[in-house]
Amino acid sequence: MIYMQQHYGVSRENIAIYGVDNCSLQEMLAVLIGPKANPSITGELASIGVQGLAEMSVQQLMCYEGIGLQIANRIVSAFGLSNLMRKYGCVNTSRVASPKEAASLFMDLVGQQQEKFVVAYLNTKNVVIKKKTIFVGSLNSSIVHPREVFREAVNVSAASIICAHQHPSFDPTPSREDIEVTKRINEAGLLIGIHLLDHIIIGTENKWTSLKEKGYL
Repeated sequence: MIYMQQHYGVSRENIAIYGVDNCSLQEMLAVLIGPKANPSITGELASIGVQGLAEMSVQQLMCYEGIGLQIANRIVSAFGLSNLMRKYGCVNTSRVASPKEAASLFMDLVGQQQEKFVVAYLNTKNVVIKKKTIFVGSLNSSIVHPREVFREAVNVSAASIICAHQHPSFDPTPSREDIEVTKRINEAGLLIGIHLLDHIIIGTENKWTSLKEKGYL
């Protein structure tokens, strides 16, 4: 029991100090399982790999010693959350190379009743560094100020940005205000050297508009 607690404790400390990006899959599993994590079991599970674990069911996980229903649910939920984040663009390690890929970053906006203006900040390789909601409410060129958009871009050393907002009506046709906001942000970006790559208007998962494709950028 003591060596199990040590395995859990050391894994938990390593993640807290070094972050998950610098820790092993076995250590992450130990933290998910808790103080009763058995090193031999976490090692065996880690050997299956991330893809293999992501495809395992609760029942399959419960076949391993020390993993009951609660822990199995916890592991399945962790992978499920990761999948949702990737689906809705919260996690993106791929280069954004097209309006379709840009739109996929903001699909979490679909169906939300309040209009949200969100900005994705990208590095020099067009990989998303961060996403941030800048404004909530009806889009208005006098309210959405470029200063608020680019302040975060400077903070995270972004090379470019992609803006997006949704239309609760599910109609992604750009309004006069949408076009005006886009032009103001684009002009400000050109002045400071942080380019606006696109402004996406989300209607539904299959209906969205790229203002770049429409010729406004």
